[in-house]
Amino acid sequence: MSEAGGRGCGSPVPQRAPWSLVAATAAFCLVSATSVWTAGAEPMSREEKQKLGSQVLEMFDHAYGNYMEHAYPADELMPLTCRGRVRGQEPSRGDVDDALGKFSLTLIDSLDTLVVLNKTKEFEDAVRKVLRDVNLDNDVVVSVFETNIRVLGGLLGGHSLAIMLKEKGEYMQWYNDELLQMAKQLGYKLLPAFNTTSGLPYPRINLKFGIRKPEARTGTETDTCTACAGTLILEFAALSRFTGATIFEEYARKALDFLWEKRQRSSNLVGVTINIHTGDWVRKDSGVGAGIDSYYEYLLKAYVLLGDDSFLERFNTHYDAIMRYISQPPLLLDVHIHKPMLNARTWMDALLAFFPGLQVLKGDIRPAIETHEMLYQVIKKHNFLPEAFTTDFRVHWAQHPLRPEFAESTYFLYKATGDPYYLEVGKTLIENLNKYARVPCGFAAMKDVRTGSHEDRMDSFFLAEMFKYLYLLFADKEDIIFDIEDYIFTTEAHLLPLWLSTTNQSISKKNTTSEYTELDDSNFDWTCPNTQILFPNDPLYAQSIREPLKNVVDKSCPRGIIRVEESFRSGAKPPLRARDFMATNPEHLEILKKMGAASSIDAEDGLRFMQEMIELSSQQQKEQQLPPRAVQIVSHPFFGRVVLTAGPAQFGLDLSKHKETRGFVASSKPYNGCSELTNPEAVMGKIALIQRGQCMFAEKARNIQNAGAIGGIVIDDNEGSSSDTAPLFQMAGDGKDTDDIKIPMLFLFSKEGSIILDAIREYEEVEVLLSDKAKDRDPEMENEEQPSSENDSQNQSGGQISSSSQEVDLVDQESSEENSLDSHPESLSPADTDNAASLSPSEQTSNPTENHETTNLNGECTDLDNQLQEQSETEEDSNPNVSWGKKVQPIDSILADWNEDIEAFEMMEKDEL
Repeated sequence: MSEAGGRGCGSPVPQRAPWSLVAATAAFCLVSATSVWTAGAEPMSREEKQKLGSQVLEMFDHAYGNYMEHAYPADELMPLTCRGRVRGQEPSRGDVDDALGKFSLTLIDSLDTLVVLNKTKEFEDAVRKVLRDVNLDNDVVVSVFETNIRVLGGLLGGHSLAIMLKEKGEYMQWYNDELLQMAKQLGYKLLPAFNTTSGLPYPRINLKFGIRKPEARTGTETDTCTACAGTLILEFAALSRFTGATIFEEYARKALDFLWEKRQRSSNLVGVTINIHTGDWVRKDSGVGAGIDSYYEYLLKAYVLLGDDSFLERFNTHYDAIMRYISQPPLLLDVHIHKPMLNARTWMDALLAFFPGLQVLKGDIRPAIETHEMLYQVIKKHNFLPEAFTTDFRVHWAQHPLRPEFAESTYFLYKATGDPYYLEVGKTLIENLNKYARVPCGFAAMKDVRTGSHEDRMDSFFLAEMFKYLYLLFADKEDIIFDIEDYIFTTEAHLLPLWLSTTNQSISKKNTTSEYTELDDSNFDWTCPNTQILFPNDPLYAQSIREPLKNVVDKSCPRGIIRVEESFRSGAKPPLRARDFMATNPEHLEILKKMGAASSIDAEDGLRFMQEMIELSSQQQKEQQLPPRAVQIVSHPFFGRVVLTAGPAQFGLDLSKHKETRGFVASSKPYNGCSELTNPEAVMGKIALIQRGQCMFAEKARNIQNAGAIGGIVIDDNEGSSSDTAPLFQMAGDGKDTDDIKIPMLFLFSKEGSIILDAIREYEEVEVLLSDKAKDRDPEMENEEQPSSENDSQNQSGGQISSSSQEVDLVDQESSEENSLDSHPESLSPADTDNAASLSPSEQTSNPTENHETTNLNGECTDLDNQLQEQSETEEDSNPNVSWGKKVQPIDSILADWNEDIEAFEMMEKDEL
């Protein structure tokens, strides 16, 4: 997001003011705001800021250099196996792969980052590579949304800075709008997606064959997400303004107009997914995270870039609804668009981390500080922001694909306040990336923030956004070779010049907003906030907002504590909750009969009761599963940087209750471990590697234990299996007493196991750590490997695994079958002799392990160890009888949410009346 986004400072600006004046006053507003803060703050020294900026440059070199060396011209780098990700040559990851179009995605997405980081020579070389190598006419089905923000936006951002450098006279003197011509070609390839009655685009398109042709393999979809259809206006309008071809801006405006018209009129909220033909809402929950996020962002930024008042009016209308219904400081919780007082879920997703930055652009600083601080506390607990977390800050989805939204908001809060606190936040982000995500061939996404395990993935947005925002956070104005205030950031952090607002204005700017609703004039002040009101003359103002949130994440049940006392005082009879229901209780049966008959409140109670029963049943099934474990390679040259997701065993040493096991690895003979080992001297005091199959897991464990092994790793015999695409795998016992097995046993899929085997072939001595969660790296060994300058980044690649089997030849081949994330094309089919418990991806990320606690549906905290009893399951019994301990809940926990729910339902009933 760009700093340039306001309407004057102190006195109103006429609604039709020249855009140059608007941009100038917008920049002045933020400068004024900053000056208020720095008066009482203790700034970070110039030397430390420069050091951190240099560190960001070195990190970018490490990521970009390894992509160019090991992956280019593939779309993305696979940092664990040091190779490129080529669509059709790797197991399908479902919708995630729709961003890949065989068009060197990471290179295009990184173009303007190179200029921001003052790497102008590298930028010039990169542009030449794009023009020489990139083909946009591939037979590949891609996401319209992702292709627009990453590729079209990347080409336009590259063009914007190429013409800027050419005007400066030193670089790009040969450039003649070639990137713009590629962008125009891509724009025309995306236009057939808009061939719907509503004007909303299809979610996917074939770059070569378009929509609906038999060869296209797409065009049958009926639904799209709100953000997918509403995040086009900046790139499409910029393409129209650059080229004079108005059709692009017209199509993007039509899609935005339709979404605005279809908003829920009483709440002014929009849903997550919509039918592209009928305009009916398919998912009627509403929030500011995944599925909707950038729709709101682009309404405000379209006003900033294009100067069209209707976009600001629409944004303000939506923003008022967000703050009225979704914002529950410091939380942002999804609600139902027709019942906005009713929460739609009890967790938040990581994409909402962009919202504090958008609030800065809006000028609403206080809630931005609150939400940002809450997110920072979650990060301090888990090192990264989980993909989703509950209202009491437990992990809901444990992945973290190195998303940049929190860094984005950190940058904008620092620009708006000048508070050096946000420099310290940025420093923490840098340290965590280097400590937990850095691997020899780049930076790897986190498979599970609880265990610290990695995923063989480095998305292009990591280079497009993360390094850009972190570098700008620590850079002074003189550190950047152009004026960043002259540009606005797209949602992918690509730079578009503000002067586009006065170029090729052939689009009618009819203000249609008032046709749909009667607006509250108080929403539309044409000034940016008075800094004396927004930032009182108290230098500790931001600190006073943050302070109450410092310990909010550490409290087990932060929301329930106060409400228990309030519920006792209210005297209201609480509704029946699913967790308390007893079929033998006559009073409970009577309450069930009343639900839906007596009043609207009873009807709401009945609906919620049924939802709770479904979720409670699902949760109880999840609680029967053990959480994932971690195998961390700690020897040279890895030093703990590579962490592999491992499946647990239902026997042997429990790594969650005992100290981790560390040792060198050795292959057992026989490799299947199904008989007495013939090489006991090789595995004595080491962690034995054994292959799955031909006997029971417990038998393998006993054989390696008898040979003196201190632990065991079972590697899957299904070639190509991976934790990226298969459910978590648990090793069960043999139906006998397994108390004699004292060593820890973990399971690795074939792909993760091959990383260890390749390391043995390369380095012979490989030491690993078996644990419930990845441990901090050895500082002494880290220092030995720490590069002395940014030019040393390539030396890091010396630790990569160089196996000829990992080299992939690029082929122009598209998988004819698009699989969803839930389909798991490489899911294991357990052998007759290996029985195991499997988990779906949604389940395997929903089992928090911190302090062995879990959270029930309403945020009450219970001890996981008290919920689970020892399970003994035979590998041959297909229907095991499992006995689980009953949950015992105190009355305080049962009463935790009653008062708030009753108030919400009463208010909802008043709204209906």
